[in-house]
Amino acid sequence: MHIRLTKRTTDSTSFLPSNKAKSIPFSTADLPNTLSRFSIKPKSKLAFLMQETLQQCEAPAMKSEVKHCATSLESMVDFAVSDLGTNKGVQAMVTVYTVAGTAKQVSDAKTVNCHPVTYAYLTYYCHSLKATRTYVVPFVGDDGTKAEVVAACHTDTSEWDPKHVSFKMLHVKPGTVPICHTLAEDTIVWMTS
Repeated sequence: MHIRLTKRTTDSTSFLPSNKAKSIPFSTADLPNTLSRFSIKPKSKLAFLMQETLQQCEAPAMKSEVKHCATSLESMVDFAVSDLGTNKGVQAMVTVYTVAGTAKQVSDAKTVNCHPVTYAYLTYYCHSLKATRTYVVPFVGDDGTKAEVVAACHTDTSEWDPKHVSFKMLHVKPGTVPICHTLAEDTIVWMTS
């Protein structure tokens, strides 16, 4: 199997402190003010990507999805703990491009996946989907690079949009087969231990 594992080229953005993030409106309607506040040109590629992020965050969740856009670390942790229904035994896991071991299932319970998205400051699109199993899978590249990659297998896709890119790529219909995919580096998976 050939899969391209690329390191995410992160810029110098970081989470804002929670009180600062809460003080900045996070909406499409307020985007012009946010662009001005961070000295971002309105017609720039970054402004376009920020608008896409806001649209993704403001779009309705799928039927089997719970979602939240985290603009601070506290916001991410609060959402993960709330969605998992516990504040005990919650752990975070990420893809690491330095080691490789044996494939293992790490969760067949609910998980919260937080994917980095483009914004003026560090922001994550966090969501959980029902009927998802999480694995850690070892990969070795042609150049010898080793990685432990987090992968998710969605076992019930019956409520997904039939136009979802996964169905097009695999030439299948919703609810017929599990949809599995690797998670990019910097994606954070929250689960109960």
